Amino acid sequence: MPSRFSKVESTLHIDERCRGLKKAKVSDKKQVLRRMTVTRTELGGADRLYLRVTIDVLPDNVLLETFEFYLGKDNTRADEFNYNHNYDGWQTLVHVCRRWRCIMFASPRRLDLKLFCTPQRSVNSKTLDIWPELPIIIFAWGEQSNEEVNNTIAALGHHNRVCKIHFYNLQSRDSLLKEFAAIDKPFPALTSLWLSSEQENVPVLPDTFLGGSASRLRSLYLEGIPYPSIGKLLLSTTNLVRLTLSRIPHSGYIAPETIVPLLSTLARLESLILEFQDPRSLVHQANRHPPPLTRVAFPNLTFLQLEGDIEYLEDILSQIETPILNQSHFGFFNQLVFDAPLLGHFIRRMETFMTTHTARVEFHGLFVKVELSGQEELANNNRHTLGLEIRCRMLDWQLSALPQILNSFLSSLSTLESLETEVFRKVTQDDSEIEAIQWREFLHPFTSVKKMSLKDEASVRLVTPALRELAGESATEVLPALQNLSLSTSGWSPSGPLKETIEEFIASRRLSGHPVTVHYKDTIY
Repeated sequence: MPSRFSKVESTLHIDERCRGLKKAKVSDKKQVLRRMTVTRTELGGADRLYLRVTIDVLPDNVLLETFEFYLGKDNTRADEFNYNHNYDGWQTLVHVCRRWRCIMFASPRRLDLKLFCTPQRSVNSKTLDIWPELPIIIFAWGEQSNEEVNNTIAALGHHNRVCKIHFYNLQSRDSLLKEFAAIDKPFPALTSLWLSSEQENVPVLPDTFLGGSASRLRSLYLEGIPYPSIGKLLLSTTNLVRLTLSRIPHSGYIAPETIVPLLSTLARLESLILEFQDPRSLVHQANRHPPPLTRVAFPNLTFLQLEGDIEYLEDILSQIETPILNQSHFGFFNQLVFDAPLLGHFIRRMETFMTTHTARVEFHGLFVKVELSGQEELANNNRHTLGLEIRCRMLDWQLSALPQILNSFLSSLSTLESLETEVFRKVTQDDSEIEAIQWREFLHPFTSVKKMSLKDEASVRLVTPALRELAGESATEVLPALQNLSLSTSGWSPSGPLKETIEEFIASRRLSGHPVTVHYKDTIY
């Protein structure tokens, strides 16, 4: 016999007032039907029961669950802005009938009801009075008319209700950015603040910004925004989880001996990004302090990104302890000499980094990048644990800088067994004439690597000539543990001097007692 509930579902009618709504799907309709109070009507025989009901018979708690399902959850973290979330969806439902309106406004937090303010929406007492005092989200951008700027300023005036601010400025006009900088009242409900600008000469945020207080702030993102007196605000943000200070201009410089004590008050911090636009090596080197005897602990920090002068980064690393850190990215401005003992010491203290299995090196037109990863995926489905990037253009500069950085710690990574190399830059005649010794110096720190993969034709043509001179007693001076060499030859095959070099390398390693198998595509040479 067919299920009684399937028959009910097939004859369930929706009230005429709901026809204009997007039909809401309930995850388990049977559970809803069990809660319904209905009258049975016997039609067409004793074995056939049909129920005709309207949505009005649903009790308040069932309607509330249905509304919650219809509105959906903001899939991003609650303290961040989600471009794809429909923050206005609830306004459709409250206009259906008075009962629905009362049910929804009785549970605004559960349904996450918020007022979404953009430059095109006028915000004044008349428009706000028709709604309860819901939290306000402000989304704005730089290219706006005077009226649109005024709308945004009016929304900022409700400082006790604003919970999220997201402003992105691409244009030369900075009138709205100046308005943001002039905010001197505290925002007690603010959980997320995102200010980003690609202008030059951006207004400096003063120490009176946000009244120097944002006690509920959990996510702070400033890109290209100078804020040298950020310390006053950070002292009030004890709930901060994510802090990003990106593309910090000269006018926003903060000394490492100043920033670390401020960060030490952020016990809940999980993600930290400090990134400078330009080097300040001379200024910083003249005022460097010796490493402290004790370090500040960040018990919840899992992601760390630092980009700037290597001296600045080393001073930061020498002052912090990060017991559960599992992902980091360090970027350096180019310089002739990289002396990074503190970086090496920091990496060797981290158990996650010491279990690295694969190193991937990418040569780009503006930078060279190294990614170290483990065999197991992290919580975010990423194996990448440590990234290193050096900003320089010339390939020979990249090859000079890499071993200086890697020598400070790479020999300690005994679990590093795989090396992948790929070239993403246009190879010039000068690149092809780089001396083989520079490539050997690049390979020298990888003493535990058992497999090396040259992922493209450019890598094969540039790296393999460095193997020519590894013969006789010097056969195992570079890559002594190497057992497999994988060469990408898709669409071409080595010939002439290049093929001879590979054959000589194979022969010399065989004679030395450390044979290497060379793989071309899917075949073995």
